[in-house]
Amino acid sequence: MSTFLLEIVTPEHVVFSRQVESLSVRGVEGELGILPGHIPFVTPLQVAPIVIKSEGKTQTIAVHGGFIEVQGEKTILLAESAELPEEIDLERAIAARERAERRLSATVQDRIDHRRAELALQRAVTRIKVSSRSKE
Repeated sequence: MSTFLLEIVTPEHVVFSRQVESLSVRGVEGELGILPGHIPFVTPLQVAPIVIKSEGKTQTIAVHGGFIEVQGEKTILLAESAELPEEIDLERAIAARERAERRLSATVQDRIDHRRAELALQRAVTRIKVSSRSKE
């Protein structure tokens, strides 16, 4: 089966670097599926899980924004942060989701930064999804 090199890089370190068969990500325009030989492009990413298929197995990684660049036989995902399922503290993610939901339900008089709370909620939900999938 044909593969391409996928590298997931954050400002701190390389999270993932392997040959993969396919990749699914959520860009700002919607869901994107990348296979070997995909046309080159660059697009921003949403906070969402990505799904990697390699050697007949599926792996999910929590990605918190950034960009993806497809370059023929190499794809680079430059993420603000990325977490493998085993790195996620599920209890902490659930607590973060609850905090963000409380902030979003607050009235305008509370002067809460709603965009920041929405992003915190998206990150928490992404972590919970990725952590839960790894236990299936």
